[in-house]
Amino acid sequence: MTLRVSRRDLMAVIEAKMQDLGFATAIHKTGTVGGGDINHGFWAATDGGRVFVKWNPSVPVGFFEAEAAGLQHLAKTGVVRVPQVIGMGRVAGTESAYLILEYIEPGRKDAASAAQLGEQLAELHRQTHVFYGLEAPNMIGRLTQRNTPDLSWLTFYQSQRLSAQRDLALRQGFLSTERGRRLDWLIDNLYIWLHDDEVRPALLHGDLWGGNWLTDESNQPVLIDPAVYYGHREVDLAMTRLFGGFPSSFYEAYNTVHPLDPDYTDRQPIYQLYYLLCHLNLFGESYGRSVDALLKRFTP
Repeated sequence: MTLRVSRRDLMAVIEAKMQDLGFATAIHKTGTVGGGDINHGFWAATDGGRVFVKWNPSVPVGFFEAEAAGLQHLAKTGVVRVPQVIGMGRVAGTESAYLILEYIEPGRKDAASAAQLGEQLAELHRQTHVFYGLEAPNMIGRLTQRNTPDLSWLTFYQSQRLSAQRDLALRQGFLSTERGRRLDWLIDNLYIWLHDDEVRPALLHGDLWGGNWLTDESNQPVLIDPAVYYGHREVDLAMTRLFGGFPSSFYEAYNTVHPLDPDYTDRQPIYQLYYLLCHLNLFGESYGRSVDALLKRFTP
């Protein structure tokens, strides 16, 4: 049974945490911030200005630590702005956890800011590694994202992405006989579309839908809520196309800096399948029709 935490008690815990971190501060006012499907968000006005707080009443150990590590990984590149991580913790005696971040005063998304993001993403994808994956697992939504390093992109995407979500869908009862047959066939035959000699590890945001980028008070792009790892750069681009939120200026700028292969569109649905399976496992059968439609395009 999950013990409920009142807003007042949560504020007291966060205030104490910030003081432990060296911020001689008090929280004077809070306001709700919407937009998240997984966590609750609000700003808190302190002696030193506003901070942004994400919290969840029931998450596994390491949930927000994984997000913080991803933000710090992106920040180290110096390529694109992300919120600074201030601190994190859990409410004693409960499953509730929180993450304290720099508050970003929101700006305006327009063609110019989207183009700048396209340029920055292209530069982010030039950050490479010797293997695919990451040193540790992290999260995508509430789901654990396995990142066991692999020297082959084909086998990494097979095992750590599609097979992992297939297995979870089976356990949760979302894998009908026909859906499972088609998905197994696609996983076994990924070599038709994915070729290791055409890919190199690139640093990915990992969950780049339209809600995971914003602009600051100067209309400069900011990335949030990453699920970082090293993979094929086309994965990030495929996600941007899945739910929209990126104007043509974004893609034009990206291609100017780091042109995509002409046959990228052939692989785009293969990479979107991972995210559709994640949504199936997170939100249920409402995403089943999209999964099935994609599988029917690629399987006998």
